[in-house]
Amino acid sequence: MQSININDTTLRDGEQAAGVAFTLEEKVAIASVLDEIGVQEIEVGIPAMGKTEQIAIATIVDLGLKANLIGWNRALISDITASLSCGLKRVHISIPVSQISIEVKFQGQTQKMLNQLRDTINFAKDHGLFVALGGEDASRADQAFLLDVILQAQAWGVSRFRWCDTVGILDPFTTYQKVSHLVQSLAIPVEMHTHNDFGLATANALAGIKAGSTSVNTTVNGLGERAGNAALEEIVMVLKQIYGIKVGIDTSRLKELSSLVQRASGGHLPPWKAIVGDNAFSHESGIHAAGVLKNPVSYEPFAPEIVGGKRRLLAGKHSGRHLLDEILISEGIFLAKEELSSLLEAVRHFSMQVKRNLTSEELLNLVNQKEINYAN
Repeated sequence: MQSININDTTLRDGEQAAGVAFTLEEKVAIASVLDEIGVQEIEVGIPAMGKTEQIAIATIVDLGLKANLIGWNRALISDITASLSCGLKRVHISIPVSQISIEVKFQGQTQKMLNQLRDTINFAKDHGLFVALGGEDASRADQAFLLDVILQAQAWGVSRFRWCDTVGILDPFTTYQKVSHLVQSLAIPVEMHTHNDFGLATANALAGIKAGSTSVNTTVNGLGERAGNAALEEIVMVLKQIYGIKVGIDTSRLKELSSLVQRASGGHLPPWKAIVGDNAFSHESGIHAAGVLKNPVSYEPFAPEIVGGKRRLLAGKHSGRHLLDEILISEGIFLAKEELSSLLEAVRHFSMQVKRNLTSEELLNLVNQKEINYAN
């Protein structure tokens, strides 16, 4: 499999998630870390949104990052002018390609849409810009019509096509079939843009890559409209660990990046979130913990340090004596077998009362209570 271009759109599609609004400082911090870890391309925003957005984009452009920076645009010359005013050298132009979306945005006037697209591409190319085309709702478009549109855009000078599953309605098998057909029919590369409405954004993006797509849109933590997008950390780790592709990303900072975006977005990251969630390398179950203590790979697909995480052994309802003993030894506490058994009962009872695992302080308090009982 050839190299894959990671185009992260946290600053554009990620910020479009309901209730999310990044400050200038947050945008700069996110762009900087994305660049530092090796993300090849960053979609920095929508210049046509206005002065505030343009200032943020221009500020990021002025950072002199290694990553390619691209702005999102409609098929309007005024949008391209706004991108140029920010100092961008690359533009993405989005057009509707399904009957539903063309009806909503162009009152069903397909030729008007195509004429507008042609004029916008010509204007962008005349100003020396790299132009990428995005097919909104491509997953629901008539495939013959879609191919005809892309071939025309390709002739007009477009350098890449973004295949968008805008409402996340496809499964990986259908995605593979549709993208394979496009890849075989085009001279320009195909980029995957998938949404998570059915929980399949990452799977569909990977199916597209398997079909020959060489670029993929991601967002940190899967942040995005409705149910979100394909998560950067998931895509990168699958490519690296499962497919064996060197994507050039410093994965040891994925947890750091995730925390940065989580704070900026103000949302709650589920502890069971893949790759970067707090529970990704946490073990409470006695059977699992015993296996991990003997050999971590028995219950971990890769070492937590690879993504900047840490292994945690937690005391709770499902803990066993072996796990409890290991936690206590790390605190410098050594109990006899009978004492451990008694403490384990207390731990399980407490955990069921609070409906979670115990904090270190709570566990030590139980130990102290037991010691008092033993002394008496």
